[in-house]
Amino acid sequence: MDFVLAALERWLWPRAGGRERAPRRLVVARYAYALLRDFLHGELSLRAMSLVYTTMIAVVPLLAFSFSVLTALGLHRDLEPLLMGFLTPLGPQASELTRRIIGYVDNVNGSVLASVSVVLLIFSALSMAQKVEASFNFVWRVDRPRSFLRRFSEYLSVMLIGPAFLSVAIGFTASLASDAVMGRLERIGRVGHWLVGLSALAPYVLVIATFSFLYVFVPNTRVRLRPALLAGVLAGAAWAAMGNLFTSFVVNVSRNEAIYSGFAIVLAAMIWLDLSWLILLLGAQLAFYVQNPDYLRLGQRTEVMSNALRERLALSAMLLIGRDFEQPGHGWRIESLAARIRIARHLLEPVVSSLMDAALVTRSAERRLMPARDPRRITVCDILDAVRTAERDPQHAPVEDWSATVRELGDTVERAIRAALGTRTLAELVDEDVRAEGALHGTDASSVVPETR
Repeated sequence: MDFVLAALERWLWPRAGGRERAPRRLVVARYAYALLRDFLHGELSLRAMSLVYTTMIAVVPLLAFSFSVLTALGLHRDLEPLLMGFLTPLGPQASELTRRIIGYVDNVNGSVLASVSVVLLIFSALSMAQKVEASFNFVWRVDRPRSFLRRFSEYLSVMLIGPAFLSVAIGFTASLASDAVMGRLERIGRVGHWLVGLSALAPYVLVIATFSFLYVFVPNTRVRLRPALLAGVLAGAAWAAMGNLFTSFVVNVSRNEAIYSGFAIVLAAMIWLDLSWLILLLGAQLAFYVQNPDYLRLGQRTEVMSNALRERLALSAMLLIGRDFEQPGHGWRIESLAARIRIARHLLEPVVSSLMDAALVTRSAERRLMPARDPRRITVCDILDAVRTAERDPQHAPVEDWSATVRELGDTVERAIRAALGTRTLAELVDEDVRAEGALHGTDASSVVPETR
């Protein structure tokens, strides 16, 4: 299988770098290949299975919490149709499973909703949401999850507003599908017939909107609307198509109930949950690739950079950030900075992270990069040290066992670097770069302003 994937990769990216403008016929094939490769590697499948287990544990507390919210709003009768709609692909077993789950929810609401139980319900629901975020953050290469306060407030808000919104949307969809409304629309004429046809798409629009919202909201990073909407459309369509296929599968193999007996309904539900989570995660992966096409060939792999390249990237990034600080433009984000340096974003990100860890760069609320302190207090040696010592040395490194010759050579290299660079600062580099650019274009150095981004 690895041989086949390697051959496909060579065909899809003829050149080593893969950054040339691809023919249109290869663009879709590249996205399809990337999703197939990630699926075959198994990481997304493992996370989908983990979410199935979490869902089986948290579904009753989550529905009980939603039921309580909807009861307070007078919308609790919409919970059962919502659950029934999700379980429809289970075929004739859907109504039975829905009835059982609603029975459990009624028992929870009627007997154990004490103060401690409410806390446990909220904890179970938040734990499930945290696992979903962890899976989405894995897809988006995000190492830092939301803080506890943000997680609690944002997740709780969604759990309070989400059920009410879905209930209203389902009620509106049901009213559109009623015979009275359909009759009135058909009497309007051609426009009415169009509206009748569009009303049949309302459930699919609801699924697409839900998927798109999750792709924007769940990852702890900025996701643009266009990639999220495109992924929501394709994932929603795949979910609907998979639902139809799964319904046929369940109906055709109903004789297996004799083998699994009472476990058949649970087995079918687990398979459907696994497929649903897998489609949702593949959609998140697609949204990531649409927003970050440089990762299409790389996937979850990491490219190893030489120390020389890391140092030059660090100097280039700090120079551009320092220039913008001295002569403000609109600030650099990681995407625009990578485009300006003409380097793939996934290569620049760890360098910028090292500069941030060394307290040389900080990020504003708008995610724009700026010096963490006065450029006159940032030396070139500080910048190089940030990327040369960004990763901690392993504890078992035998530093004390190195020979005197090796230690002397290492000290000689360090002294040579500091002797060559002296006390040159970032501010001096910015001034030199501005003067050089002014001389190149025959303009006054003071008139050179960073480009608008």
